[in-house]
Amino acid sequence: MRNVLSIAELESEHTELLPVRETLTFGFGNQNWAAIYASNSSLALNAASLASMASSAAVQTVVVTQG
Repeated sequence: MRNVLSIAELESEHTELLPVRETLTFGFGNQNWAAIYASNSSLALNAASLASMASSAAVQTVVVTQG
């Protein structure tokens, strides 16, 4: 199903400006950065056994530091 807008609907659309960049900083000038660290880890071991199963659940860690 495809939605098609009429000319009247398009003309009724409007935009708003975002706040100025200075209001988004904390007094360090215009610097805005984020350090992101992500890791996934999982381990399963099935050694020296016949017809057995090994299962593992993954753990995900995401750390975001923004300044």
